[in-house]
This record gives sequence, structure tokens and C-alpha cells, in this order.
Amino acid sequence: MNLNNLTPAQGSVKKEKRIARGQGSGHGGTSTRGHKGQKSRSGYSKKIGFEGGQMPLQRRVPKFGFKNINRVEYKAINLDIIQSLIERKNLTEITPDILRDNGIISRNDLVKILGRGELKGKINVTAHKFSDTAKAGIEAQGGVCSEI
Repeated sequence: MNLNNLTPAQGSVKKEKRIARGQGSGHGGTSTRGHKGQKSRSGYSKKIGFEGGQMPLQRRVPKFGFKNINRVEYKAINLDIIQSLIERKNLTEITPDILRDNGIISRNDLVKILGRGELKGKINVTAHKFSDTAKAGIEAQGGVCSEI
């Protein structure tokens, strides 16, 4: 063993590479960035969707359609779903809170009752909207439709 072949124990020295600190760092000159070009410059950031000057995909694909920002979305619930819920839970009224508790609608959903299926008994239904057939089906059984 001589002074010229002494080395630290395996894994004991972990030194971070110091990039852009001159020639003595072993990364001098270009500082691991290569030669010239946009990526070698400071401040470079690749823009989202940039394709090297080629016309980007989002500009090549034709646009169509219209999104109405004032549209109101309702969660549609049919009478047959209400009837099955009544039979399972033995309910006398249906409200958005009851539908939410049973996992049929989400927290901020607006409810519209539609007329598929039929009810077997009297039930009071509270919702944001009713279709004409649903209202007729509920009232035919002696129930009450209340809009919020």
C-alpha cells in the first residue's frame, strides 16, 4: 500500500457533479449542453405543442361545434329507478338528499325525473325538473311533484 493507491471505502464518497463551474469541473466549455442551438441557451423552455416549426397538431385539425356556456346539466332519474329505491329502502318520499345518500347522484348534481317505468304506490317527489310523463305517472298514483 502506497500513498498513490489509497482510495476511500466503496460508497463512502458521494460528490455531486458541479456543472458550469469551469474547466476544472470536467464539464467545462459547453457545461454538458452540447454545441450551439436553442437547447444550449439559458432561458430555453420547450413550448407545449411545439413541433420544431412544423404546423402543430392542434392547428392542423379542423375545429367544429359550439359549447353553450349557459347550458344547465341535469342528472336523469327514471321512475323505475325510484320504484326500486322505494322497495329497497321502504321510503315515502324522494328528495335529492336521499338520492345523494344512496349514491344515485353526486354532490352538486341537479335532478330531472323522467317517465320510464311506473310507480306502484303513492310517493312525494322533490326534484329540480320533471318531464310531463313523469309528472303524470307520479300524480296518477296520488303522489305530489315539488320543484326546487
